[in-house]
Amino acid sequence: MIVDAHVTLASDRATPRDFLAAQAANVAARLAAYGVGDRSGAVLDQLLAGYQDHDGDRLVAELDDAGIDQAVLVAADYSWASPHAVAPAELAALHARVCARHPGRFRVLWGVDPRAGTEGVELFERYVTEYGFAGMKLYPLTGYSPSDRRLYPYFEVCAARGLPVLTHTGPGWGPLDFTLGRPLLVDHAARDFPSVDFVLGHGGVTHVDEASYLCAHRPNIHLDISQFPSMLSADGWVAHLNRLFRRGINHKILFGTCWPSFRLSVSLSAVLEEFTGDALFAGVKRRDRQLIMSGNALRLYGEASAAVASGGTDGSRHHDPAPGADRVDRELERR
Repeated sequence: MIVDAHVTLASDRATPRDFLAAQAANVAARLAAYGVGDRSGAVLDQLLAGYQDHDGDRLVAELDDAGIDQAVLVAADYSWASPHAVAPAELAALHARVCARHPGRFRVLWGVDPRAGTEGVELFERYVTEYGFAGMKLYPLTGYSPSDRRLYPYFEVCAARGLPVLTHTGPGWGPLDFTLGRPLLVDHAARDFPSVDFVLGHGGVTHVDEASYLCAHRPNIHLDISQFPSMLSADGWVAHLNRLFRRGINHKILFGTCWPSFRLSVSLSAVLEEFTGDALFAGVKRRDRQLIMSGNALRLYGEASAAVASGGTDGSRHHDPAPGADRVDRELERR
C-alpha cells in the first residue's frame, strides 16, 4: 500500500494566482539563463490551465496511474500573504466535496493562521467536527513562527482530538519570509505539546540535517519527503533519499510528493516508477520501507481511513463515505 502524505488540490480557488505567478516567474528565470526568451506569461497560462481540477478527478486519475492508494490533501491558508479566490467556508466545502466525490481516497489537513484569532480556532474545530478533517496545516512563511503562542489554542484542540500538525519548512513562493521555514522553529511548540505529532513538511528535502536531528530526539516530531522531485543534489534525489533512509529515523519519515507541483516537467507515474526502484531502498530493511510508504502515515492520520482506501480483504477496492459527506451538498446548495 502507498499513502502520499502531501498533495494539494490543483485549483485556483485553493491556490492564489499571485503564488502561481511567482512560480511561473521562477521557471522563466531559469529558462532565460539558458537563452530562452521571456516565457513567464506562457508558463503562467500553463499553470492556470492545470489549476482547474476543482473536483479532484484529474488528481485521482494520476494517483491511480501511479499506484497510490490514498493521499493527504493539504489545504494551506495563504490568505495573509495573498487572498484566496473564495472565502474559508467555501474553500472548506470544496475540499469536503472532493472527499465525498472520491470516498476513502483523501484525508484533509486544514490550514490555519494565528492572526485569525478565536474565529480561526472555532472554524478549525467546526471543520474537524463537520467534515472530518484529519489535522492542521501551518504555512509560517506568510509571517509567523510555528511556535507562535497564538497557535496554542489550535494545538490544544489537536491535543484533545489526537490530530497531527503539518508545518511547512524550507522555501516557498514569491515575497515570503524564508527565514520562517527553519525546522527548529517548531521545537518550542513540540516541547509544550508532547502529545501532538508535528510533521515537518519537506523536511527530508531542505534543512535535512536540522529536521533529522529533531526527528531523532523529539518523539513527536516527524518529517515528510515531499518535493523530492525538485531535489537540488549533485547526485540526484535517489542517492539523497537513500542516505536519508540510512539515518535511523525511518519510523519518522513519511512518503509524499507535493503533487501536482511538478506536473509541467514529469508525470506522477514516472516519479513513482523510479521511486520504487531497487537503488532507492538499497540497504534498507523491508519493514522500514513499509513504514515510509504507508505505515507512518497510517499511524499519524488514522488506520481506519487508510484501510478503506486500500480495498477489502479480497483485494478489491471499495470505499465508505467520507466523514461529513452528507453535509457537503447541503452546504453547497445553501451557498
